[in-house]
Amino acid sequence: LAMTVPTVVAVLTAVFLILLPADARGDGVDCACGASGDVSEDYRKLSGIIIPGFASTQLRAWSILDCPYSPLDFNPLDLVWLDTTKLLSAVNCWLKCMLLDPYTQEDHPQCKSRPDSGLSAITELDPGYFTGPLSSVWKEWVKWCIEFGIEPNAIIAAPYDWRLSPSKLEERDLYFHKLKLTFETALKLRGGPSIVFAHSLGNNVFRYFLEWLKIEIAPKQYISWLDEHIHAYFAVGAPFLGAVETVKAMLSGLTFGLPVSEGTARLMFNSFASSIWMMPFSKHCRAEHTYLKHFSIGRRKGYPVYLCDEHEFQSNYSGWPTNAVNIEVPSTRGDLANPFNAQVNVTEMECKFPSQQSFSVREVSDGTFFQSIVAHDPDIRRALYQLKLSYHDDPVLNPLTPWDRPPLKNIFCIYGTDLKTEVGYYFAPSGKPYPDNWMITDLIYELEGSLYSRSGNMVEGNPGPASGDGTVPYHSLSWCKNWLGPKVNITRAPQSEHDGSDVQVHLNVEHEPEMDIFPDMTRSPKVKYITYYEDSATRSGERTAVWELDKTNHRNIVRSSALMRELWLEMWHDNHPDKRSKFVTKATRGPLRDEDCYWDYGKARCAWSDQCEYR
Repeated sequence: LAMTVPTVVAVLTAVFLILLPADARGDGVDCACGASGDVSEDYRKLSGIIIPGFASTQLRAWSILDCPYSPLDFNPLDLVWLDTTKLLSAVNCWLKCMLLDPYTQEDHPQCKSRPDSGLSAITELDPGYFTGPLSSVWKEWVKWCIEFGIEPNAIIAAPYDWRLSPSKLEERDLYFHKLKLTFETALKLRGGPSIVFAHSLGNNVFRYFLEWLKIEIAPKQYISWLDEHIHAYFAVGAPFLGAVETVKAMLSGLTFGLPVSEGTARLMFNSFASSIWMMPFSKHCRAEHTYLKHFSIGRRKGYPVYLCDEHEFQSNYSGWPTNAVNIEVPSTRGDLANPFNAQVNVTEMECKFPSQQSFSVREVSDGTFFQSIVAHDPDIRRALYQLKLSYHDDPVLNPLTPWDRPPLKNIFCIYGTDLKTEVGYYFAPSGKPYPDNWMITDLIYELEGSLYSRSGNMVEGNPGPASGDGTVPYHSLSWCKNWLGPKVNITRAPQSEHDGSDVQVHLNVEHEPEMDIFPDMTRSPKVKYITYYEDSATRSGERTAVWELDKTNHRNIVRSSALMRELWLEMWHDNHPDKRSKFVTKATRGPLRDEDCYWDYGKARCAWSDQCEYR
C-alpha cells in the first residue's frame, strides 16, 4: 500500500482547503492531491526548537575511568546515558558517572558526565538494532520533519543536563544564556520566529527560561523580544502542578524500565536536584501574592512558607484527587525511632505502634512531609536542603508554584488522558537498610473519572472527569485549561483518518475561571478521540488551545502520528494566506503519508481509494 505525492506543498495546500478529494494520476502509479492556490512561503522562515523532558537527553563521559572486573571502561565521549551494555556489566562504574553530590551537585571525583548536543542527543538514547527502538524519543518527530521537506537548519535541539536544578543549569552550563542565543541565532538564520516544542520536564525548563529572561533583558523589551522570537509554544505532557509519582521515586525508587533495583534507582534519583522540580504542589498556594489571606506555615521555625487562598483550606486534599502520601511513622524517638538502625532490637520495635500520617501536596511541596520523616530516613535531609536552596530560595522563580499563562501569541497545551495514573501512596518501614527502607503497602490510582486502590477496590476522593497519561495526573495536566477564555469552542474527532461523520462540535461554551471544562459528548468505545478546546474570543493576537488525546501515554505522546499530523496542519494553517479561521478545521482528516494508507478488509479494497492505491 502506498500513497505518493509530487510535492509536499501540493499535499499541504489540499489540507488547507479542508482536504479536497485527491485526483489519481493517469499513469496509475502515483497519486496527487489536486488543489488551487499557493501556500505562503512564510512557513519556510519558521524554526522548531525542541526542549526534551526528564532523562530524554544523552549524557556522555568526560573522564577516563578504569572499571575493575569488567572489560568495559569509560573514556571521554563514551555514552553514559544510556548505555545498557555498561549498565549491565559495570554498574558501579556506571553509577559513578551518573551520580551527583546531593548537596553541591558536583560530579563524582572519578567520573563526570555532560549532555550531548544536536538532534542525535534526543532522538535515540541508546542507539542500536535492538535498543534503539526501545529508547527512541524524538526520532519519529524528526522523520516527520524530513518527510515534509523541513530544512536541516530549521529543527534545533536544546538538550540539557536533566539531573540539575534550574539555577545550577545556568550556574554550571549557562544553559539559559545559550537558549536565548539559540532563539536569536534561529531568527537571524531563518528570518522568522521559532516554534517551541517542549515535553514533560522540558516545559518546566521553558517556564524558568521565560522568568529568567525578565531579569536578563530590559522590562520594556521583554514582550517585544517574545513576539519577535517565539511564534508558538506547544506544551506536550506538561506537569503544570507536578506529579505524585515523584514522591514514589524519592522514597522507594522508580526504575524507568532499567535493569536496576529500586534501591539503586532511588539512590540515583535522589542525588539529582531536578527530582524536586517535578514534585506535586497546590494550585491554591503561591510564593508571593498581595491578595492572599492565609498562610501555610511549616512546623519548623524559619522554614519557607507558601501564601494560600481560602480554597486551600476549604477543599479536600488541596484540590487534588486524594492525599499524596500516607505513611506509617514510628512513634518513639532516639535510636528506637529509626527502624533502619542495625543496632535496634526488631522485636522491641514490633511492640511499638506506629502512627499513620497523611500529607497533602501542599505539605509535600512546603517541606512539612519531609520534616516529619527526617529522623527516620538519612536521605531526607538532603532533599530538604535542595528544596530550600534550589527551589524555595531560588532568586528567579520558585518552580513549585502554579503557572500563569505565558505572554506568548500562540499556546497549544497537549496531553494524553484516560490511562491508569497513580495519585497517592501508602508507605511503611520495610525493616531493611537504606536505600530500601520504605515499602509501598498500597497505592491509589485514577482511571476514567474514578479512584481505585491497588487491589481494584473503588476509594473515595475527588476524582476528575478523566484520568492522566499514565505518569502525570489529569489534575496537573489540565491546569492549562485555566488559560482559556470565557467562551470556548469544543470539538471531538477521531484520532485516525476520518470523513467527518463522527465529529462533534459545541460552540461558545461558557468557561468559569479556575474551573475545569469538560464536554458532554458521546463516545464510541472502540474509537480513540482528540478533544480540542479552543478560545472563541480572546485578546487580539492571542490564541490558546488545549488538545486531549485519548489513551496516549506520557512518554509515547511525542511519537503519536495523530499528534504530529495535527501539529503540521496547524502550523501550515497559521501561514496560509487564505485562512478564514483562527484554528484549522477538524471537519475531515485524510491520509498525508504512505503510512496512513491501509487495506479495508470489509470492502476488500484500499481504504481512502481516492487518495491511496494498491501497488
